[in-house]
Amino acid sequence: MKSTPTRRLNITNGDSAAGTLADAGIDGKIIAWRDVLHEGPVDSSLSLEELSKRRARFIAEQGWDDFAHVSGNFAERDHAIRHLAYFDEVVLWFEDDLYDQLQLIQLLDFFAAGAGKGKELSLVVVDGYIPPLSAQQIAALDKNRPAVTESQLQLGRKAWRAFGSADPTAIAELLNEPTSDLPYLARALTRHLEEFPSSVNGLSRSEREALAAIEAGHSTPVRAFLEVARLQESIFLGDIIFYSYLQRLSGRKNALVTWKDGRPVVSPDSRRAREFVDGELKVTALGREVLSGERDWQGITTRGRWLGGVELTPGNGGWRWDPERRELVRGKRVNTRKPGKKR
Repeated sequence: MKSTPTRRLNITNGDSAAGTLADAGIDGKIIAWRDVLHEGPVDSSLSLEELSKRRARFIAEQGWDDFAHVSGNFAERDHAIRHLAYFDEVVLWFEDDLYDQLQLIQLLDFFAAGAGKGKELSLVVVDGYIPPLSAQQIAALDKNRPAVTESQLQLGRKAWRAFGSADPTAIAELLNEPTSDLPYLARALTRHLEEFPSSVNGLSRSEREALAAIEAGHSTPVRAFLEVARLQESIFLGDIIFYSYLQRLSGRKNALVTWKDGRPVVSPDSRRAREFVDGELKVTALGREVLSGERDWQGITTRGRWLGGVELTPGNGGWRWDPERRELVRGKRVNTRKPGKKR
């Protein structure tokens, strides 16, 4: 049986999980990491504080949070793990999905660099989600929490460097190596690569699934979100991020999806929240052409995107995800489909 130090720091993915741990009576200070690292620029060569400032600016620019609020939260959490003199142990509590696994490798990279030297570092990774767990289940996981191994630290460091690299083949190369020390990492990073534009139609997996869900009759934003969530091997996508995808696919020109009356979709604020519950969406004629592979979205859109360390710019070049070969490819789409032909 493992004794519990009287002073410990617990780090988990967000406020809901943090609340669950607190309600279960977990000892020590609990902080939420919160960052949605699968969206926006991540330069893994930056220090923790430098990256936090960049991430806070990005999140504020998207309208997902107020800059002062998010930057303050990041500064508080960064200070906590920079100043560990009070704590005997750091316990990482994370889940199996992409959102959590990226946070986990960021923290493993941080501790692999020597932060908290001499402190005990433990890891609990849940196959599923922390909030639904009972206090008894949380207590059992806590009692049997394993220490982080050196191989886990080094794998986390390598994965973080690959994720934040401008060359996504670093991730592909990592996936060809053993990753069993972090058993959910390979699935999560593969899901990340699926967000690169498809070689079939230039859509990310999330964009394709969103359009397909709407076309199949899940026509409100909430219903489309729930359908796309159902299709995930492990749910990682929040509703606000999903609605930003709809906005990216919409607009006054060359829209793939609009409201039923033809208006462009704009991510919700307090005035538009109700519309995202019961407002009807439709896939446009262009959206159906792109979804079928007759048109290439990357040759139409003018909006770029960051995926980790990779900046995706509109056009027919750049990195693509080939869903048939399940690998990254470079250049124009390779699985074209001509109008009127079935595949």
